[in-house]
Amino acid sequence: MSTENAADEPSVPKKLLRTVTPGVTGKRNIEMDALGWGILVGMLVLLMPLLPFIIIVWLLTKAFDLVARARGE
Repeated sequence: MSTENAADEPSVPKKLLRTVTPGVTGKRNIEMDALGWGILVGMLVLLMPLLPFIIIVWLLTKAFDLVARARGE
């Protein structure tokens, strides 16, 4: 085994800290709020052309489920 100095080994912390900085409550972050809304609007604009295909796939899935139940599967 190793015969190195005990100071080279990692030490156990003496006190457990839950966080480095105290939490902030009651204050709005307007910059992050605007960024979040911008991302939401961007995703809606990008995904809006896919909406008809999503509806078609959903309707086909419901129709196939109805047919499968009617056949007793």
